[in-house]
Amino acid sequence: MEKLALYGGEPVKKTPFGTGKRFGETELQQLTEVIEQDRLFYWGGTKVNELTRRFADMYGMKYCVASSSGTAAIHTALGACGVTEGDEVITTPITDMGTVIGILLQNAIPVFADMDPHTYNIIPKSFEERITDKTKAVIIVHLAGNPADMDPIMEIAKKHGIYVIEDCAQSYLCRYKGRLAGTIGHFGCFSMNDSKHISTGDGGLSITNDEELYELAFRFSDKNYNRLGKTTSEQRAIPFVAPNYRMSELQGAVGLAQIDKLEWICSTRTKYGDSLTKGIFGLKGIYPHKVMEGDTCTYWFYLLRINEEEAGVSVELFNEALTAEGIVNGIGYVDCIYKNALFVDKSAYRGTNAPFDSKYYGREIEYKEGLCPVAESIHKTSILLRIHEYHTPQDVEETAAAIRKVANHFQSLK
Repeated sequence: MEKLALYGGEPVKKTPFGTGKRFGETELQQLTEVIEQDRLFYWGGTKVNELTRRFADMYGMKYCVASSSGTAAIHTALGACGVTEGDEVITTPITDMGTVIGILLQNAIPVFADMDPHTYNIIPKSFEERITDKTKAVIIVHLAGNPADMDPIMEIAKKHGIYVIEDCAQSYLCRYKGRLAGTIGHFGCFSMNDSKHISTGDGGLSITNDEELYELAFRFSDKNYNRLGKTTSEQRAIPFVAPNYRMSELQGAVGLAQIDKLEWICSTRTKYGDSLTKGIFGLKGIYPHKVMEGDTCTYWFYLLRINEEEAGVSVELFNEALTAEGIVNGIGYVDCIYKNALFVDKSAYRGTNAPFDSKYYGREIEYKEGLCPVAESIHKTSILLRIHEYHTPQDVEETAAAIRKVANHFQSLK
């Protein structure tokens, strides 16, 4: 049995993980063309319009709306679906705040459903249990590039007349039973934040096949101006308030260069993530990131779970030992967001309890420990590993070897 590096042995990984440049000549060329067109506003330029056309085509969708961030893309979809004060929107608790900000900005109420313990996506049964007469929409988060179980979700949503918004911020080109995530619900919303599969620094895209929803989303992202109207009076008629989430031509230019790389980025991450699963499969008490048969994950990150009793080691000690072997890792992704003060204290808007005490809502809601027990357990018992297109096969092999080494060591002590 090899001695753990934590206890003075040789680490498995002695060389740095592979790296590479995300931006280069293609982005510079696109940016040069923007400067030469002497127009940075999307409506008078060409790049944002071309980006939305190309992205819609890539996904086989009719329409795409650009916005300033992934958060804005989700808010735009919620606004287009008519989510408003007193409505409830169901989603999952292990996600970025960007998933719920738009709900709160519409003065609606976030409701949290529990998650599958190994795919880390919403459980259809928990989703249905959370539905009330106030439920207007559900935001399905395809966490870490792994598609949620969409068929039963869509059945439930159709039965109850609920809009389905897919949060694809972390899930470019992942597939559910062969279908691209983001093409199944009423909207698919994507982020181009600097940490995502592709980046424009910040930016968002919302795709749909519904013409009416597209026109509403197009307006909602642009102060509710109707730029598709034929006359100035039509264009300037504002029926209700909407934010300014416009994408600039500079972002659109970088986005065009980035989407040319998307197939390679996603396929490489899929290959590396699936390879890591094969490399650690069968270790007692170690549960790999589960991808359902027929699905494709594009691994924004890789999350494995540890059954501490079966594995004979705490998550904290496993994390420490794996770090000593040269493998960068962390405990959990993010804790359940309903534990944040804005939910616990119902303080989303400073100095008030809005929207939770809205007269249009008229009921009590409580966010507390135990609301989503599986999700809470996931955060406490998981190890997060980074998957990146610039890593190498050796990086993946050594990561798997280090996990096996640590797992086998503590298993041998049982």
